[in-house]
Amino acid sequence: MTFTAYTFTDAQLVDIRRFCGYPVYGSGAVVFPAPWTMKQYMALEYKLQNINTDEANVVINTYLANLTTLETAIPAASANLDTDAAAVWTHNKNEQRDRERLFDGWRMRLCQFLGVPPGPNFSATSGALVV
Repeated sequence: MTFTAYTFTDAQLVDIRRFCGYPVYGSGAVVFPAPWTMKQYMALEYKLQNINTDEANVVINTYLANLTTLETAIPAASANLDTDAAAVWTHNKNEQRDRERLFDGWRMRLCQFLGVPPGPNFSATSGALVV
């Protein structure tokens, strides 16, 4: 039985990298200030270049689809930041924070599925650095 790796589109690769918290790939000349970050990034790239079709389908159909939906919902939630109560409806004051946490939770699941640690840009809202 021969193994054929799945080939993601460039747009899918960009989304996977950024959802996992890694900076842009650019021309492929990746430079990081810390050597451990370079190892993490190269592990992610290796996994993406050597993933099988079934695993890639999970990444595309489950993670990328849901993360794109969740990401676009965050700015939409900020449209109601000026409303605290309207008639019997009361706006969730924590909606944007809650959506960001949900989004970050899905990002973490993607990292875990791929078997890589979150990148240095993961969860800019939390201020946490994963080492």
